[in-house]
Amino acid sequence: MPMRAVLIVNPTATSITPAARDLVAHALQSRLQLTVEHTKHRGHGAELGRAAVADGVDLVVVHGGDGTVSGVVNGMLGRPGTNPAGPVPAVAVVPGGSANVLARVLGIAREPIAATNQLIELLDDYERHRQWRRIGLIDCGECWAVFNTGMGVDAEVVAAVEAERDRGGKVTAWRYIRASVPAVLRYTRREPVLKLELPGREPIMGVSFVFVSNASPWTYANHRPVWTNPGCTFESGLGVFAPTTMKTIPTLRIVRQMFAKRPKFAFKHLVTDDDVPWLRVTSTADPAACQFDGDYLGLRETMTFRAVPNALKVVAPPPKTAVDLR
Repeated sequence: MPMRAVLIVNPTATSITPAARDLVAHALQSRLQLTVEHTKHRGHGAELGRAAVADGVDLVVVHGGDGTVSGVVNGMLGRPGTNPAGPVPAVAVVPGGSANVLARVLGIAREPIAATNQLIELLDDYERHRQWRRIGLIDCGECWAVFNTGMGVDAEVVAAVEAERDRGGKVTAWRYIRASVPAVLRYTRREPVLKLELPGREPIMGVSFVFVSNASPWTYANHRPVWTNPGCTFESGLGVFAPTTMKTIPTLRIVRQMFAKRPKFAFKHLVTDDDVPWLRVTSTADPAACQFDGDYLGLRETMTFRAVPNALKVVAPPPKTAVDLR
């Protein structure tokens, strides 16, 4: 009997077209017992994720960007510390957003039809071996982050981009870059006010911002990877990237390495680690902006992030043979 699956499509995602969407659905219907759902409002992906768990489907295929995938995953798993309403389906991604960080890090083809054909091959492989790939997630206390989260400048950039999107602007890599420049400039004029706590270490005071990653690279600027913790993977602990100064010259040196082909982050003004089980970030002044998977979470005084291994079943190549499709 065919596997029961639901295809969740975000029709407003950056690179989704009706023709590609229909081709994806048609191809999957030849292999799966498929129903198709479209997100219609903010938060609808989470609602559809919860419904998929309640309906007992085997597989959720998300055709959309990183925000849609994150919303669906959070809907399926529920708030950290609670139990899902039933067995959690495996998740497959057919890219449709502007960055598609998760799909690319998992080794999924960037073009929707190629990704769909790859998905069908992976499903055939599952039928032979009966084993899904499992990846870790980031427990952010009030939500799950699939591939990255942060407190500080990255969240301010996300907030600026979301405000532009609410005004009808289209989300593109250029819009993120345009929002990043003034955000970084504002940070160079601020005193570092974050406290970073890591296992087995004294608290680190005077941190400017903190990036937390679940894989690598951190994100992409069009075709170009942006690195923070090159050794971080879905199978390891969390990556931590936290500068203790935003002065111009040290910051430019860090940024240069973030875009390098073989980055090296040996800076005394930068705290990095690729494999930590948990960390806590506290603002010693006003609450700081937070984001998860490119969505703005809001202002928080403190955030604790924990690595949760093997938290999600995914349809993706195994980690050692995942193809670099950047």
